[in-house]
Amino acid sequence: MKNMLRILTVLSVLVSTLGTFAAPANAASSPWVETDTTALRIISQTDATGDGDSVTLGLHFKLQDHWKIYWRTPGDAGFPPSVDWNGSYNIKDLQIQWPLPERFSILGFETLGYTDEVVLPFTVKLAQPGDALALSAEISYLACAEICVPYDTTIQFSLPAGTATPSEHAHLINKFQTLVPRTGTQGADALGLKIETAQFRTTPGTDDDRGTLYLSARSSTPFQNADAYIEGPEGLAFAKPKVSLSGDGAMALIEVGFEGLKAIKAPFDQTELTITLADAPRGAEFKATPTPATADTLAMADAQALPIAAGPSMIVMLALAVLGGMILNLMPCVLPVLSIKLLGVVGHGGGNTRTVRLSFLASAAGIITSFLVLAAGLIALKGAGLAIGWGIQFQHPWFLVAMALIITLFACNLWGFFEVHLPQAVNEIGESTTHTHGLGGHFMTGALATLLATPCSAPFLGTAVGFALARGALEIAAIFAALGIGLALPYLLVALFPKFATKMPKPGRWMIILRRILGFALAATAVWLVSILAIQVSELAAALIAAIIAVIAVTLYVHKRLHRKYGRMDWAVVAILAVLAFAVPDRLANGPEAQADQAKLDGLWQTFDQQEIRKLVKDGKVVFVDVTAEWCITCQVNKAVVIGKGEVFERLGGTDTVAMQADWTRPDPVISQYLASFGRYGIPFNAVYGPGAPDGIALPELLSQSAVLKALDDAGGGAMAIARER
Repeated sequence: MKNMLRILTVLSVLVSTLGTFAAPANAASSPWVETDTTALRIISQTDATGDGDSVTLGLHFKLQDHWKIYWRTPGDAGFPPSVDWNGSYNIKDLQIQWPLPERFSILGFETLGYTDEVVLPFTVKLAQPGDALALSAEISYLACAEICVPYDTTIQFSLPAGTATPSEHAHLINKFQTLVPRTGTQGADALGLKIETAQFRTTPGTDDDRGTLYLSARSSTPFQNADAYIEGPEGLAFAKPKVSLSGDGAMALIEVGFEGLKAIKAPFDQTELTITLADAPRGAEFKATPTPATADTLAMADAQALPIAAGPSMIVMLALAVLGGMILNLMPCVLPVLSIKLLGVVGHGGGNTRTVRLSFLASAAGIITSFLVLAAGLIALKGAGLAIGWGIQFQHPWFLVAMALIITLFACNLWGFFEVHLPQAVNEIGESTTHTHGLGGHFMTGALATLLATPCSAPFLGTAVGFALARGALEIAAIFAALGIGLALPYLLVALFPKFATKMPKPGRWMIILRRILGFALAATAVWLVSILAIQVSELAAALIAAIIAVIAVTLYVHKRLHRKYGRMDWAVVAILAVLAFAVPDRLANGPEAQADQAKLDGLWQTFDQQEIRKLVKDGKVVFVDVTAEWCITCQVNKAVVIGKGEVFERLGGTDTVAMQADWTRPDPVISQYLASFGRYGIPFNAVYGPGAPDGIALPELLSQSAVLKALDDAGGGAMAIARER
């Protein structure tokens, strides 16, 4: 045990020391300029200007609780941040971008702005590409809470010449860039947002100074928090919109009161407005000149009723969810938990029928309850405005570390290193009435099976999850409960026909051998989870976590041999090692350069770029998009069986086809929004674009050679099929 403590000490020092060496320098930012209520600095997306003609930077604000700054058009009060760049060097042009703001309604006054933290991205066109950039920024801004305080400050910032690699601030700037409303038809179409009409009527009795603006908007995925920010000539003021949605959420009638018609020079029907249609985190900017309201628009506004687009019924989606959950049992990601399921069956050999039925019902309850917990988590994340999707927990290193540790403990248990003793209240649920020991243990087994199943998709599952996540809390809960019932069906069938398990041979020595073999299957799962950490975090971090897990296994083996001598001290060592494992990802994360190298795709694939897709399609190219992740086993199966073989592989490597890959291993709001534009919230996802399908053809979760080839032909407008036949 003294040797074990020495190893523990060495690992602790190693994590701390390597984390210190791995910490990146804070070179791509100016110093913070702090006040009593705010902090401000300039940050850069790269650590040098590079060879291009532009660089992207950001004004980074941090605000005390309850304080805010204002959007470019603040509303009824306030003024936005303004910057004077006089005295700067190597600037040809500079454009500040404005992420979607929050709306503040106080005593009838409407303002728009930002709280907590915001980055205002800005792109600098360089007067002399390749040369250094020096900024001298005189910044004026207003911070408000119960009182308002104006601030003026000057920030100096220099970006040297040299090779441009992503800085440590690249992800933060990108996060707020994704919240900048898209402009132009293509940008709006990519998000599935559209304003179909902008109409108005004046209010009688106001001397034609007031009126109501009616915006008819449509979304490819149901609206969740529709809003509109209206900008017009000076003197016009717009109230908080009133939003009416169609039953399916795909259409919105947005009514905005306004006043100040007498203050503008041109008639309102000759006045161009800038309209930002928001459904956070999506936003699109439109230019529109309102026209007088039609009778149909006024009737809809008076009735507050919009037409409902045809769509699948809830009953159909519930049936698809049950079917998708059932098929999920056959997908590759469920193979690691096969050992748990198999032992659940053979362990009841020679047992009584009642015991078998109750234990399998407990496992089914664990599965269904876990799905409901997942649903509750997704509902909470959606309510907070965060990106949601199927399997997104695998994007977070802490979850992977936790699962690797749990799987290792299960494997060690199967090898006989220790016995699982759940808390008495959990482990003996139902014992007093059923004489069945361990129903709580069976329940937890079902919960683990659910967590390990989430990296996979299956036919019908993606459709059902996409339907649910695009709607409200009730639909999400119902669909996820149906998925749980589908995944639990094998357990429910054994509970219905318990003799299937009781007719198995009675446990004996063969059972011990089987447990050891299946323990290695679980160990392989832990190795797979650690391999994902090598990509998400760093190879060094994955190696250190693997070493910690190995030491845990050795400790538990020693526990088995020397338990009487050292008592529970070894479990304290395991707990400390587990804490060390959770500390590793933060201490040894990849630096920006390593992340950039990871993002460079070679061979067949190009990096995913939605704007580039439009350009390629205009040039007559066919584009195949693959949204994947290292933790998505179904994605890897699709690559191995379909994408990387045969005629599909040859076609993707051809001169007329471009293959793009979007890596969702780490959280990425751009990819999340792209998936949502197709009504999808999980992967695998593949789409094909071309002259014959400029908006893209979505492919099924499980790919086949014929399905991919047909989509490539259809997207090419038939020309590729003719060429192939020749």
